[in-house]
Order: sequence, then structure tokens, then C-alpha cells
Amino acid sequence: MLCQFSFQNFKSYKDETTFDLQATTISEFKDSLIKRAKCSELLPISVIYGPNGGGKSNLLQALASLITTVVKPVHELGNTRKSIVIQQRFLAEPFLYDAVSTNEPTEFQIFFRTDEYEYRYYLALLKDEVYAETLDRKTFGGKKPARIFYREGEEITLGTILKKESVNTKVNEKMPFLSFLAINYNIPVITDVQEWFESCIIRSYSNPMAEMEIMFSEDSKVKKQILMLLNDMGIDVEDYRYDNEEKQLFLKRTIDGTAYELKLSQESDGTKKLIAALPVVLVALLEGRLVIIDELDAKLHPKLLRYVISMFKNPKINKRGAQLLFTSHDMATMKNTVFRRDEIWFAALNAKRSSEIYSLYEIRREDNERVKSTAAFDKQYMEGRYGADPYLQNMLSGGDWI
Repeated sequence: MLCQFSFQNFKSYKDETTFDLQATTISEFKDSLIKRAKCSELLPISVIYGPNGGGKSNLLQALASLITTVVKPVHELGNTRKSIVIQQRFLAEPFLYDAVSTNEPTEFQIFFRTDEYEYRYYLALLKDEVYAETLDRKTFGGKKPARIFYREGEEITLGTILKKESVNTKVNEKMPFLSFLAINYNIPVITDVQEWFESCIIRSYSNPMAEMEIMFSEDSKVKKQILMLLNDMGIDVEDYRYDNEEKQLFLKRTIDGTAYELKLSQESDGTKKLIAALPVVLVALLEGRLVIIDELDAKLHPKLLRYVISMFKNPKINKRGAQLLFTSHDMATMKNTVFRRDEIWFAALNAKRSSEIYSLYEIRREDNERVKSTAAFDKQYMEGRYGADPYLQNMLSGGDWI
């Protein structure tokens, strides 16, 4: 489970930026929170809004860049422990709007939980080489973390656990030491961390065939649940099959006693997007994974988007602490009946063309009070009260037209 992610000097983000999935003390949707003894409660879902070019996608890409940097070397050598659902690697590109940042490292720091421990992993990259790297862990409720390893340039310092394993500290400057250990050793603490990174799902809708890979599982339980969800969402389908020769997915319906099969390519855009997304959502919920989706709302009816959101917020469905992180433009879903205030985030450029993010919970009104949980979030956002300039805001304010 993702607790917190920080980064700096990545694409449109110059300064240190922190995205937090630890729940605040507000009362709305408390039953939906991910709870564990001796731990802070976590959000099952977070959404980022903002204008085009504001940094929404770059926030997700920063997280994807860290994940894929760790996972890619292990995956290429066939040493992964989990089924990988990653279609695209995002390189660590620095902020380009000043002369200094281009020669400074891109830094990532992530806090996450597995079944027994909470970890902090730090990685700094400079021109595709590992500049620094640290892994710490602590027990739930513990105060002092244990150092697993520390790396600065070519120098690597091992903690007590790794010292007992007699591991090699000579590693390629382009490879994370974490990945190196996962490839060459079977050490429980490293396996625990590596499996978490491998479990993260990153969606790329630019690769339709990759989107469908999970859909074609022979697992009858998964198939049954996918069909059930499709029908719950109003897409009347009784079966599906993938034809390897035609490289096509066919959906089966029976009308007046006659069975018909229709190619997925002949279905509506909304149906195609939903069928692409649902298997991923289902895998995340069944296995307690983090799923990252850019523009989940694209071509998806708001009612269907709400359905997907509701599955993650329902503890009877989301029994293993799955989390959904996505960007959206859909104002119909920005409601107090859908989200907590700390689940809504905004991304926007500042005066120096550097992206910044902040949650709705952090915003203060003119009287220095927080936005109320009963407020019309979508209406106030379109009125420009939340700072991240919505679409058409400048045009509607009376600009000159030719």
C-alpha cells in the first residue's frame, strides 16, 4: 500500500513535491479507509484534476518512472516474482526551465507498506546513473527504522541484515542496488520490497494489445467476475473469447435465441475502454495492488467511472487494500458524494512554469476556514476558487476576441 510519494526535478516539477495517501482526520467516508493496527489510515483512492499542461500526468509519470526504474532490469532478466502490468517506462527527465536543474539529480522518495513492514526507499538519478539510493524499514508502530543499505555514487554501505548475506557491492552505475540484489540473491527483505514494486499497475492506453493481456486469462473465476461487472455496468455480454489467428476479442450476446459475436473493434469507444480497464481493476482488487491510470475518465461515462471508484471505496469488495490513483477532467464526478476532500488533488503551473500540487483539504477560504465537506466541489472549482485554473477560465473572464 502506498503511503506517501515525494519527488523533485522531474519534467514540469522543479521543487520537492509530496503526494500523500495518508488519510487526514476528516469524518467523511471513514468506512472506506484502509485500516491496519498501529498504522495511519490510508486512502483507497486519489484523483488529480487540473488544466492541460498543469502537471497531472507528470505526477503519475514521476511515480511510474521510479517503479519502472526498479522493475525493468529484473523483468528483462526474467527474475520477477509477480505478473507485471507495465506497458511503458518513463525516464527521469529533469526540469528544463533553468540552467541549474538540468545538471542536478532527479530525486524520488516513497513510503509504502507490505504485509509486515513499512519501507522508505530513496533513489536519485543523474543522467541515467544512480546518484544515491537508500532503503530503510520498520515494523508497524515502530519508531526507529532499520537501515537496509545506503548508496552514494559507487560507495555502498550495508545494514546488519545484508552484512549477514555477504552480498556483492559492485554494481553497474545505471542499475539500482535494489534491482541488483533482487536479480542475484534470494533475501526475504529484498523480495518483499521488489514484489511490492512489481505489483504496481501502470496503465498506458496507447498500447491496446497490452491492455488486453490480462483479459484473456484462462482463469474462470476472473472471467466470471469480469462478465458480472460488465453486466452490472449495463454492457450486456454473456461471454467473450480471443481469437489468436485474427488477433481479435469477440463479445458474445444472445438475441431472440440466436447467439451473435461482435468484434471489440465494432463496439463503442466507451465499451472498449471499459473492457480494457476492468480486468486491471479486478486484478488490483483481488490482489491488493496499486493501480495508476492516466485519464481514466476518457470515453468512460461518469456513471461507470463512479462505479469503478465505488469498488475501491467499498471495504467489502476492496478487502486487500487496493488503491487507485488517476487523473481526470470529469467535473460530474467531483462531488462530495463521491470523494473525501483529501482524495481530491489539483496540479497547476506557478509563475515560474513549475508544477505544484495540493489537495482540496489543504485549501483555505477567505475566512481561513477549510472548504466544507458539504460544498459543491465542481461548481467552486469552475469558479476558480481552488486556484488550479479550470478550462475556459481565462476566456470567460473577458479576454479580447478576434
